[in-house]
Amino acid sequence: MTDIRADFTQAGPADAEFGDYVALLKPRVMTLVVFTALSGLLVAPGGLHPVEGLAAIIFIALGGGASGALNMWWDADIDAVMKRTAKRPIPAGKVTQGEALAIGVTLSAISVIMLWLATNALAGALLAFTIFFYVVIYSMWLKRATPQNIVIGGAAGAFPPMIGWAAVTGSISIEACLMFLLVFMWTPPHFWALALFMKSDYHEAKVPMLTVTHGRRATRTHILLYTIALLPVALATGLTSIGGPVYMAAALWFSLGFLHGAWAIWRRDEVQAEADSYATEKRVFRFSLSYLFVLFGALIAEAALRNLPAYADFAARFNLMEMF
Repeated sequence: MTDIRADFTQAGPADAEFGDYVALLKPRVMTLVVFTALSGLLVAPGGLHPVEGLAAIIFIALGGGASGALNMWWDADIDAVMKRTAKRPIPAGKVTQGEALAIGVTLSAISVIMLWLATNALAGALLAFTIFFYVVIYSMWLKRATPQNIVIGGAAGAFPPMIGWAAVTGSISIEACLMFLLVFMWTPPHFWALALFMKSDYHEAKVPMLTVTHGRRATRTHILLYTIALLPVALATGLTSIGGPVYMAAALWFSLGFLHGAWAIWRRDEVQAEADSYATEKRVFRFSLSYLFVLFGALIAEAALRNLPAYADFAARFNLMEMF
């Protein structure tokens, strides 16, 4: 594949609008980053002053946006080839690569320094590492080097709830690690379900997605295995201080629903999938989009309900760590 980075760097923006610069920050991805970070912040013991909490979320969001801009700067060549990304600001000629790089670097520095000042050094360091991991480890290295790119690269998207927790507590706990694992284990089946019906995009861009290197049959098996592994992580989260009956009910119901969808994907062959235009794969992908929002929303609900003494006593029975 021809590297077209130089072409984008030479090109000037054509009537760039404010929305084009916002698009550089990947606002849809940022929504999940902000929500999971907010969840980590709200369920952490102690809490922050509302102004500090708002500042923390803003700077975490800026860090996520910085990662998106730097990813688009680096991946402009393959974005131009893939139908799903061809209309992004750089391949569309709205924003130059130089502008994207400058925006990404500037926002990275601002977000890390300001989160450090607004909360603590650990939160700032975790945000800095997250940006580095997404841009350098995932985008520059793993994405084009291994079919396990989504697995390892998924760690970047899993850090926000841990950052939110650290912003409040200045530490990392088993609860923060389980929230990290919840996102980490969810990422591969979520993106591989997408890859099943977007295979031509990755093939044309020469990105070694699992569907390209190992085929769709192997991808279906991987989706099932990772979804099975996700179930105990989701339930284990409910057995800590941030869990409770509301979360456990949501985690069990939606994890079983996700597993049912993964099983349906695994049972299908390509003849069946092509016959209905990958309807099952698309349905499971859409379901996976709601999965994290429901589970992290349930964690927020648990934190709110603990203000009721009777509920707090009842929910404490789910805390496995306090039983020993």
